[in-house]
Amino acid sequence: MILYEYPFNERVRTYLRLETLFRRLLQLLAREQAIDHHFALATLFEIMEVAGRSDLKSEVLKDLDRQKSALAAYRGNPAIAEAVLEDIIGKLDACYGALQDQSGKPGQALGDNEWLMGVRSRIAIPGGTCEFDLPGYHAWQQLDPARRQGDLHRWAKTLSPIVDPVRLLLKLLRDSGAPQKVMATGGQLQQNLPQGRSFQLLRLRIDPTLNLVPEISGNRLMVVVRLMTHEPAERLRASTEDVSFELALCA
Repeated sequence: MILYEYPFNERVRTYLRLETLFRRLLQLLAREQAIDHHFALATLFEIMEVAGRSDLKSEVLKDLDRQKSALAAYRGNPAIAEAVLEDIIGKLDACYGALQDQSGKPGQALGDNEWLMGVRSRIAIPGGTCEFDLPGYHAWQQLDPARRQGDLHRWAKTLSPIVDPVRLLLKLLRDSGAPQKVMATGGQLQQNLPQGRSFQLLRLRIDPTLNLVPEISGNRLMVVVRLMTHEPAERLRASTEDVSFELALCA
């Protein structure tokens, strides 16, 4: 099954972007080729760009506090595994403390590194990191892979205080949604959302053998899914088939 996720607000959209970028960074860090480490650096700079939003830190802290308050209300509930509950609350506390203790905006320590900022200023330019433009960067790429990996891990660690809580918040958000089977009639599903609940994320799973791609739109009142026929190297076309897939709404 192919998973598609659709955020209902800008905050969750930013969280998903950060998670995607950090997942890519970890994959590239595990490799040893200089070209992989080049793209790892490019990804690191993208994370800095997303994490550098002026209001992101305060939003994450508020979300952590909100989640902790909601979970703390389950203490003493016989239907809840107390050890699991305390473990999650402990992780929320640890993330909150680490982020609150970080001075300045996330990634500020990297922004103070002149060598990194020199690479960042050139990496978005087509061919801008050639050896005649950045000889110091070219020399770094010739280092032993373990040395480059050590540098990259050290730089990535400075972003952990913002990335770790985002990943935890997304996990809790995803766990809040119960998947259900739904049917798109004539290639389209339109579903009204329950009143009084503020959904933040939609998760859709569909069988890849159907060769269908969902185009999702939504707001606080309803969600619409249009299924499009997907053929390699061809334009997407609206499907008219009746198709079932899995849908979860996460609040």
